[in-house]
Amino acid sequence: MKGDRVEIVVDAGDTTRTYEVVASRAGRRVETAVRRGVVEVSEVTRSGSVVRTARFMATRVLALVEQPVPREDSSEKAGHSGRPLREDPET
Repeated sequence: MKGDRVEIVVDAGDTTRTYEVVASRAGRRVETAVRRGVVEVSEVTRSGSVVRTARFMATRVLALVEQPVPREDSSEKAGHSGRPLREDPET
């Protein structure tokens, strides 16, 4: 979803550096993967095409923080009464 964000904190020798990958447009999401000692953070479209990728050596990554955008719960949508559809009438 637009606004999904992943922060990566990397050891850069004498200091640390922080990088961010953000889903910049509607319908995009951010995916993370750890493969063969490499941490990959990618912005992906709905169809699965990778827009951009950030790669870091896993031994240098200090923190990987995923910050998803709060999703609207289905019970909070407008027009929903909050009752089950087949509620028994009171007798």
